[in-house]
Amino acid sequence: MTTAALPSSDADPFAPDVLDDPFPLHAALRNAGPVVHLTRYDVYALARYEHVHAALTDWQSLQSGAGVGLSNFRYEKPWRPPSLLLEADPPRHDAPRAVLAKILGPRALRRLREAWFADAEKLVDEVLADGDEFDAATRLAQAFPLRVFPDAVGLPKEGRDNLLPYGDHAFNAFGPPNALVKKGEPRVPELARWVGEQCRRERLAAGGFGAQIWAAADRGDITHDQAPLVVRSLLTAGVDTTVHGLAAVLHAFAAHPDQWRRLRDDPALARVAFDEAVRWQSPVQTFFRTAARDLAIAGHRIPDGSKVLMFLGAANRDPRRWRDPDVFDLSRDPSGHVGFGMGIHQCVGQHVARLEAEALLTALARRVERIEPLGAPRRHLNNTLRAWESLPVRVHPLRQ
Repeated sequence: MTTAALPSSDADPFAPDVLDDPFPLHAALRNAGPVVHLTRYDVYALARYEHVHAALTDWQSLQSGAGVGLSNFRYEKPWRPPSLLLEADPPRHDAPRAVLAKILGPRALRRLREAWFADAEKLVDEVLADGDEFDAATRLAQAFPLRVFPDAVGLPKEGRDNLLPYGDHAFNAFGPPNALVKKGEPRVPELARWVGEQCRRERLAAGGFGAQIWAAADRGDITHDQAPLVVRSLLTAGVDTTVHGLAAVLHAFAAHPDQWRRLRDDPALARVAFDEAVRWQSPVQTFFRTAARDLAIAGHRIPDGSKVLMFLGAANRDPRRWRDPDVFDLSRDPSGHVGFGMGIHQCVGQHVARLEAEALLTALARRVERIEPLGAPRRHLNNTLRAWESLPVRVHPLRQ
């Protein structure tokens, strides 16, 4: 153990001003030391890339099964049955993860690619037909995932507008029971009931991701009790995170016209652009783990059962790891970012999100010469997500 005193802070990472602009707190935590005790919640914060990466990959010492939010499932009952992917450790985690990884693998993406690229072109045509000024958050970043992903899962058309508020509450609930959580609580029974209904076999279209999960249960790869929870994981984490990742890359290009020119000159950079935007803005800002025993991080003692808060957004801008970390730069290799997590709990649907981004950016690059901000963007505050309420832009379409 180190003899140096453990730094402490009474900062609230879930305060509205911090959620709106987390970068000053991130810098303060990184500078304070590798581990900082957040006294307000009695949790241990990691903000440097080295230690966040290590924590994400050490599932044996820092467990997910006690919850990836502030609530500790050792002592508290979760508001819904825990996720078999996000809130479970091996061996309970392994079979559901393997099933979903196969369903969302390269073969599925090859099958979806042509249709999603065509859908992106249609959406961009529809938006541009309405004029050169629009809200990129709602018209593109929200509209495209809600247009293609529920179809891929096999959801019925009705009720899809429930997906975003359900996901918003699920990610808020990883934080403390603050005003953001209380604001969403009145609709939780209705939204949870709707999502539960969509996870039933009979609600899901043949051939979609959801039906394939149930087929895996029929084969014995997972149990029939597990199948609806695996479908729920798709509906919880498969929309909001992609929406805010797309908003991040659109915001980045509006703010960096030189990088938009680079993409237009080389559309093959679309996936790099998405990953660089995920690094730069980190749509998923934080996740918790729980110490599985007394352990040491950077020489500091973390007691058994303590919550450890990993600042993914801070790690993704750590100058110890990244050159000019506050700059959005398509010449960078962003592939080491932790925006999708790392290790066995790394986002299983990340390649699906990349395909959605590639389709949308490719369609835009073919039609739009320049994207510029039209007034100040407005944040949507969430305890876990870095999200946008509004991204007003003006585009300059290419002359056909």
